[in-house]
Amino acid sequence: MDLDFNTCTLSDIELLSEVAKETFHETFADMNSSETMAAYLESAFNKEQLKKEISNPNSLFLFLYSNGELAGYLKVNENEAQTEFQDKDGLEIERIYLRKEFQGQGLGSTLLEKAISIANNRNKRYIWLGVWEHNEQAISFYEHKGFITIGSHSFLMGEEQQKDYIMRKELS
Repeated sequence: MDLDFNTCTLSDIELLSEVAKETFHETFADMNSSETMAAYLESAFNKEQLKKEISNPNSLFLFLYSNGELAGYLKVNENEAQTEFQDKDGLEIERIYLRKEFQGQGLGSTLLEKAISIANNRNKRYIWLGVWEHNEQAISFYEHKGFITIGSHSFLMGEEQQKDYIMRKELS
């Protein structure tokens, strides 16, 4: 398997919006109303919102290509771009998504290892993320990778308030 990471730039906004909407929908559509899902996809992944996020020097988006095909993407934040904590010693994994046809091939681990590598290169002491309380597969994956639940926060999905667990992994 030939794997490549490409940094997303403003010229990738169209593709980023498309893959972000697709992967989020694939992951959560079954557990949310279609109205709630549509509203969230449009507010979180519209081109203007993504342009703001990509332009933030404390955020990084990476596409993962498998054998030349876009498999998924990763978004990490540091410093004040983090959605919580804003701790200079931490790196947030805000988004880590794979297209459905690329799941089950170990690429989730590849994306996570890339985030850890970025954190280590930037001398971070830990990485952290928020994961929806009902996403048992993801929670299990992160626990298997050494993350522990350290708290929770509210996540607004459209008008609906949901709960994310905050998970953290110390780095050596």
